[in-house]
Amino acid sequence: MWGSPPGRSWAVLHAAQAAIVLLASVAVAQHNQLTPKEKADGWTLLFDGKTFAGWEDPARKSPPGDSFVIADGCLKATSKPRLREDLFSRDRFENFELVFDWRISEGGNSGVKYRIQDHLWVEDPPGTKFEDQVALAYKNRVNKRGDNGHDYVVGFEYQCIDNERHPDGRRGGSHTSGALYDVVAPVRQTAKPTGEFNSSRLLVKGAHVEHWLNGVKVVDADLSSSLIAQSAAKRWSPESKVYELLVKQPVRKGQISLQNHNDEAWFRNIRIRTLK
Repeated sequence: MWGSPPGRSWAVLHAAQAAIVLLASVAVAQHNQLTPKEKADGWTLLFDGKTFAGWEDPARKSPPGDSFVIADGCLKATSKPRLREDLFSRDRFENFELVFDWRISEGGNSGVKYRIQDHLWVEDPPGTKFEDQVALAYKNRVNKRGDNGHDYVVGFEYQCIDNERHPDGRRGGSHTSGALYDVVAPVRQTAKPTGEFNSSRLLVKGAHVEHWLNGVKVVDADLSSSLIAQSAAKRWSPESKVYELLVKQPVRKGQISLQNHNDEAWFRNIRIRTLK
């Protein structure tokens, strides 16, 4: 703009800045919305980007929870909350297709749980093996949440993790992003670098399950196969309640949950449609 009047230079700069702000706001506004085609195809928005509508707001529970907040148009898992618990959908689903975007913090771990069979409050005294804590929680079950312990969800999990920095992610296989956690490893790893949003798709129809990560089907599994029992037996005693629930799966229509694993994680553009 050499030789241009100072007023004109300022006006051009101001117009350019305004255009950038407008484009940014339009980009943000496009998240957490359904297109006309998606509505026609039967999709339902599970998160509007502003409220906990569609979810059990932890802050409204007794005592109030702090495991999830709404930030930057996302449902955000908080780091080391006072009450560690998942965020549960209000509605229950049996056969469905779920799509969502997620981002994990550096060294973080989270996931999306489905075909949930049960969840209960587990106290975690130091030096006690986790599986023993769960067995004790089932033996002396309490219908309350407290400052000591955390909520444990019995179900299947779409893994969302920092593959490079989290100890569980570094184990590889069925502990990496996109996996059917602890059961089926992704056929290949397609997760984006930590800090970037990933696009995921979860299909559950009868016993058939598919996990998609950034446009690639990475898991195709059968929840009624012997693999489920084999995987459960590696961690849980065949006499345990958790083993029984994972193998028999008496609950077919259940909630979906976003996991708080003590690390920050962000979820947005969460939408679902029922399958016949």
